[in-house]
Amino acid sequence: MSLDSVRDELARLAPELAIIDDGLSTATVLEAAEVHKVAPDQIAKTLCVDTGGRIVLVVMAGTARLDNRRAREALGGKPRFLGPEAVLEVTSHPVGGVCPFGLPAPLPVYCDESLLQFEEIIPAAGSITASVRMTPLKLAELTKGVWVHVRQDEK
Repeated sequence: MSLDSVRDELARLAPELAIIDDGLSTATVLEAAEVHKVAPDQIAKTLCVDTGGRIVLVVMAGTARLDNRRAREALGGKPRFLGPEAVLEVTSHPVGGVCPFGLPAPLPVYCDESLLQFEEIIPAAGSITASVRMTPLKLAELTKGVWVHVRQDEK
């Protein structure tokens, strides 16, 4: 059902985008990067976090890590990752296929600036084998995403 909800939403909002689903696992950043033949950071991972009673989605480059201080400031509360069952309930997407599309109810979406270094990014599309290629600006446009800097600095 989750892949169908993503397919329906993208068909309505961005019919030029095609879902890629060749049956290979894209559930992890490294698997997705290998399947799509791109750098791991081009995989746009979606994190589902509770910021003190408010659930939000954060989309960031594949190997980027959330900086708790920056996230607290940008998102308005201390970020706590939801468990797999809660993620499925809130997004209708299984962990490994979570994306900011096809949600049962709207959620605030924050796009980390780490995505802007790429002309094309690849978020999941609601299942552990489905993805979609798009520009970072298209992702923010489709999700009404707010650009933030919540990643840890590289060491």
